[in-house]
Amino acid sequence: MKILAIDTNHPTLVNDLRDAGFTVDEDYVNSKERIEAKIEQYDGLIIRSRFPIDRNFLEKASKLKFIGRVGAGLENIDQAYAAERNIQLFNSPEGNRDAVGEHAVGMLLMLMHHLRRADLEVRNGIWRREENRGDELYGKTVGIIGYGNMGNAFAKRLQGFGVEVICYDILDGKGNEYARQVDLNEFFEKVDVLSLHTPQTPLTTKMINKNFIHNFRKPFYLVNTARGKAVVTKDLISALEEGKIIGAALDVLEFEKSSFEHLKLDDFPDDFQYLIQSDRVVLAPHIAGWTHQSKYKLARYIVDKILKWREFYEAE
Repeated sequence: MKILAIDTNHPTLVNDLRDAGFTVDEDYVNSKERIEAKIEQYDGLIIRSRFPIDRNFLEKASKLKFIGRVGAGLENIDQAYAAERNIQLFNSPEGNRDAVGEHAVGMLLMLMHHLRRADLEVRNGIWRREENRGDELYGKTVGIIGYGNMGNAFAKRLQGFGVEVICYDILDGKGNEYARQVDLNEFFEKVDVLSLHTPQTPLTTKMINKNFIHNFRKPFYLVNTARGKAVVTKDLISALEEGKIIGAALDVLEFEKSSFEHLKLDDFPDDFQYLIQSDRVVLAPHIAGWTHQSKYKLARYIVDKILKWREFYEAE
């Protein structure tokens, strides 16, 4: 079988697939159009988020049997048409769930204890203690929306902080020893910290909007390490100004490009300027799952899933 890799990844991905007998070509520079012109040669495709794998692309991939998406989200693939074509889709949320769990905890503590602001002030010769008095996580209720690999990893790392962890998910039976699953009424009633761990879908896009925010009984902290388009930035800003949201830790932004690779301040609206100037907002460049360890694990999980799939495919 021939595989085309169009995004760079940990070397183990290509090397291990070749060792397993696959022919793997690499093309990290050509345009989508040039890759479309040759995709009919390949049985497999390895991607991250360089460009969308849409219906037009898949129609040209006449031999394609699987796509390995190195990461968690599959929103850059036309999943419905892939299913119609019986193209198997593999992703690897197991590979960076530990990184995301740690990162979410780190951003939350940084936000609640004013560490970003305090660090900048001390570096500029400003010594303000009372103004940087923090807020303890102990005794609070942390609410997680989306209780899959990432949400579970975050909840697991909250053990020992003395918090109650609850979760809401569209699927039943998701709660476990780390988080108790509740309905939205209880979720809105109890939450002090809201952390998002949802994929990007029509249901989650613009989910955190004015109406949703105002359902919460108490002011809360917001952590988003999922997808930027889940949060309506204009409504987030209004909630910050009103005190409905105490502070926000955002690893992802509504204004990100789909490739997640580039940021140009000139391309962003005024709402983004508010975020970068606010000392109640902590920002990061979509790196929650971006560790040295996760780079290897993301690739390794894709290799393992492809090899397991091949066993069944060849047995048929």
